[in-house]
Amino acid sequence: MIRHTQHFLDKVVHILALNNYSVRNEKGNFKSGHCLKDDSRIILLNKVAPIESKVNFLCDVLRTITVDESLLTADDRKLIEHLKQTELKL
Repeated sequence: MIRHTQHFLDKVVHILALNNYSVRNEKGNFKSGHCLKDDSRIILLNKVAPIESKVNFLCDVLRTITVDESLLTADDRKLIEHLKQTELKL
């Protein structure tokens, strides 16, 4: 169900934005990562990284954070549930 496309990446970024995370694409010599500083939630992605890496990293973040499902559509809830089940199977 995980698709490595720009549309899917945008969907994951939108879900994170609804949960007060800011996703930034920055150019530099670093790996993707996320940072929680005080009350700000910032996720940094390497601008030159392949889209597959960005999608996989953001899906890992979605697996680990608490998502407010009341803000999501039914399709988004299914996506979150699928990601969490996939984590358990690994």
